[in-house]
Amino acid sequence: MSFADIIGQQAVKKQLVELVQHNRLSHALLFLGKEGCGALPLALAFAQYVVCEKANPRPAAAGPSLFGEEIPAEKIAAADACGVCPACLKAQQLVHPDIHYSYPTVTKKPGEKPIATDFITEWREFIKRNPYGNLFDWIEMIKEKENSQGKITARECDEIIKKLSLKSFESEYKVLVMWMPEEMDKEGNKLLKIIEEPPANTLFILVTENEELVLPTIVSRCQLIKVPALDTAEIAEALQTRNHTDAAIARQVAGLSEGNYREALQLVQHADEDWLVQVREWLNALMKGGPKAEVGWVEEMSRMGREKQKQFLRYFIHLIQQAIHYRLLGEQALIGDKEKEFAVKLNKYTGIEQQQAISEELDKASYFIERNAHGKILFHALTLKLKHIIQDKIVFLMN
Repeated sequence: MSFADIIGQQAVKKQLVELVQHNRLSHALLFLGKEGCGALPLALAFAQYVVCEKANPRPAAAGPSLFGEEIPAEKIAAADACGVCPACLKAQQLVHPDIHYSYPTVTKKPGEKPIATDFITEWREFIKRNPYGNLFDWIEMIKEKENSQGKITARECDEIIKKLSLKSFESEYKVLVMWMPEEMDKEGNKLLKIIEEPPANTLFILVTENEELVLPTIVSRCQLIKVPALDTAEIAEALQTRNHTDAAIARQVAGLSEGNYREALQLVQHADEDWLVQVREWLNALMKGGPKAEVGWVEEMSRMGREKQKQFLRYFIHLIQQAIHYRLLGEQALIGDKEKEFAVKLNKYTGIEQQQAISEELDKASYFIERNAHGKILFHALTLKLKHIIQDKIVFLMN
């Protein structure tokens, strides 16, 4: 995977190239970016860039180190991996012997202590099919039982130390790409010494969605690379060129995705769903229908799959945001006619604090659905919360 394969993120790509060109690259990088922004694809592209034989032609015997002396002008690195040298071809297939991968794994048998290489075939397939996927997608792919939890084990940390202590096979550099270091507990402290004092020409690339959940002792030893959310225009263009999505649907979906390309792909799959009708039916049940209507609506919603449930909740959050925009900007707000009509009615019955409270509850519900919450119980509880927020003007302040 090369930088050219990554959606947007031009500033980050430039930053990474300049770190190499100006010899400012740390031995350990921490890529920080929310789901769907492309932090993992960027890390994989950078790993390929480092080992590329044409982008960084440094003879192992006499050439300057990536981390050391000034690089001669004639050997300044190119702006991207070539994609055709033997190292690039192997990196693209995730089989380069000097690029190692670490990621959360699941236990399939009692007492088992899995390591990343046990799932390397599945990992290659996951990156090929879904490079912008999240941890939920990965665990769903490799699990054999419900409620499996992904984890980077102590044995995996031992394997990392063992691999990186060996000499490189083909490249001048050894690279470790670790995805989701927040899934390490205290066993991650085993890596502190090798991160702080790594073997020569060893590069750690850690990719996280939440810096606060990574061991502080690891964060303090890394150079932070912030990966921002994607622009709406970048997502719309990617949907059209990569997913062959209709231009009108791509623009609409991109606006709902909040910079998350994975979310945009999920929304495209359900673009024909009329979520606005579902929202209206839910609110009518809350405001007028009574318990029987509420239970009927929850029964219908609970029969939908998790992805549809989550898309519905995300769309409702989008509607609330549109209502807030209309409240603040009036006719200047760029809202479609149907959503404008809904925004007017919602603003009539709820204040901005209530709308924010509803949005927070919907966001929490989406989070729990992705983590296998029971749909019927969740939507029953959510219905009661929203009913109180709207009718009784109660704002829930909950952790």
